[in-house]
Amino acid sequence: MCYGNALREAITSPRTTPLIGIYDMYSASLAAQHYNGFFVSGFGFAASYYGLPDIGFIAWPDMLAFVDRLRLAFPEHHLLVDIDDGYVDPEVACHVVQRLERTGASGVILEDQKRPRRCGHADGKLILPLDEYLAKLDLVLSSRKDLVVVARTDATEEAEIMRRAAALAKTDADVVLVDGVRSVEWIRRIRSMVGDKPLLFNQIAGGKSPRLSLSELSDLGVDVAIYSTPCLFAAHGAIDSALIDLKVADGRLPDPRASGSVGVKGATELLERNISRYRGDRHPASV
Repeated sequence: MCYGNALREAITSPRTTPLIGIYDMYSASLAAQHYNGFFVSGFGFAASYYGLPDIGFIAWPDMLAFVDRLRLAFPEHHLLVDIDDGYVDPEVACHVVQRLERTGASGVILEDQKRPRRCGHADGKLILPLDEYLAKLDLVLSSRKDLVVVARTDATEEAEIMRRAAALAKTDADVVLVDGVRSVEWIRRIRSMVGDKPLLFNQIAGGKSPRLSLSELSDLGVDVAIYSTPCLFAAHGAIDSALIDLKVADGRLPDPRASGSVGVKGATELLERNISRYRGDRHPASV
């Protein structure tokens, strides 16, 4: 299957294509019941795999192994992978992109930050000189075959945002992302600046960008929306609540039949669908 072309086709649909941020195999198993595209979030992976914030701790072999597990369990889902700055070195970035493509990734996001990097919705971001980033991006583009490449800028100063958005739109990147966009008006300005190039919008709860529906994003000309952390943050709240309830109940577990909570049967049935010999029976959700 040509995973990159499948994602490109989805991006060209009239409606904004949603990609749901997942952080481990269990969250992906749940998301697969509702959506046909995943965003392999750096924020979520750093939190779940290392227990650390999204400031540059991810090692590329760990991300590669995660994508490999995802692709085996979800053979038809879109997998857009956050590779941060390409793990610093341009040669490493090219190597990682080629490995991810062979593993079955649909696309990658390559940012223009320099170390120490930050989450795209955090303060204190530093960016590479534009020429240096464009050289790295060009190498990555030349090393891929079918893979979708999203060119991302983390610029925060208004003139620099527009300068970089225009420059990224002129490259052979498939999609442009300006992260941390602070208003609807700025989405309109960026949309106008990048011309016909597909535009991606990143939403994260509590982040700097406005909370917008898919219909609103479609009206603004946004082609792809990534939701970085809905699964991670929902798990945070649910786990905390469940443990508080367990303490209040003096350690007595709830009865799944009475409470509507998940028990061993439901969890096992969900996970059995990920066994490799059933992969031909799994079909993605329609959204």
